[in-house]
Formats: sequence, C-alpha cells, structure tokens
Amino acid sequence: MRRKKLKTGKLKIWIMGLVPLLLLLSSGQAEAADFRVGVVDTERILRESVPALKAEKKIEKEFAARDQEIKKTSQQARDIQAFLDKEGMTLPDAERRNKERELDSLNVNLQRLQREFREDLNLRKNEELAVVLGLANKAILQIAESEKFDLILQEAVYRNPKIDITEKVLKFLSNEK
Repeated sequence: MRRKKLKTGKLKIWIMGLVPLLLLLSSGQAEAADFRVGVVDTERILRESVPALKAEKKIEKEFAARDQEIKKTSQQARDIQAFLDKEGMTLPDAERRNKERELDSLNVNLQRLQREFREDLNLRKNEELAVVLGLANKAILQIAESEKFDLILQEAVYRNPKIDITEKVLKFLSNEK
C-alpha cells in the first residue's frame, strides 16, 4: 500500500516538472510557431569532431613512450617466467630464488607503471575533453544566436532528426582554427 503512494508521488513530481515546459511550448499560437528547439548529441561531438580527434592523437603521442616502457617491462617479466618454467627445476636454489625475486620485482613495478599510466591517461583525457566541450559549447551558442534558436538541449532520450543540429556543430568545429 505504501509503495503505491510513493510511486504515485514520484509520478506527480515528474508531471509537475513537465507542466512549466508544456505551458511554455503552448503559450500561444503565434509564439509557438516561432519557438525553435535544437538537440545536440554531445557524445558524437566528443567522438567525431575535429578538436576531439586532434586531442586523441595528441594524447596518443604524449603517452607513446610510457606505453612502450610498459610493454618492455611486461616482455621482460614474460621472458623470466618462461625461463623459470623451462629451466627452474635444473637451476641451483640460489639462482632460482634470485630469478623469482627479479620476477616479483618486475611484476610489482609493472603494476605500478600500469596504474600510474591509467591514472595519468584518464586525467589528460578529461582535461582535453573539457577543452573540446568548451569549444562545442561556444559553437552551439554561436549557432543558436545566428539561427535564432530559443532552446538547445545537449542530452535527450529521443531526438527527431529535424531538430538535431549535431551535424552543424561538427561542421562549425571543423571550420574553426
């Protein structure tokens, strides 16, 4: 019994949130005819825009040396492991223990390198994506002003292709220097 009241309460709140939007959209025939809405697919902007692609290449270049270092350390650990698997039983105890310690040390170092790499990479990606989003927002504002939009949404569950202006934003960003 109590659950029904709770669900009904959420529905009332949701409907109450829609009322101002519906009033705005239906506030008069003359005004409604002039009301322009656009929608932008932000994820597509972050995936396909020229600034996003440049940022991705910049980050790849920036992290290439560290990626190679990780691959080199990983290969060293695999080589030592293969050596121990193949020759471990015939090695003197002291030499085998030294190789096992070396392998443990390499594995600890490799995990540290990978963790730091992931953290730094995520931080740089977030920084670059923030720059791209800033550029996209400026482009959206300029398009909104020049084409006299009243409302532009960046996220929507459904977007009618007639009001989707993502392609205009992508084109605008590709022409920006």
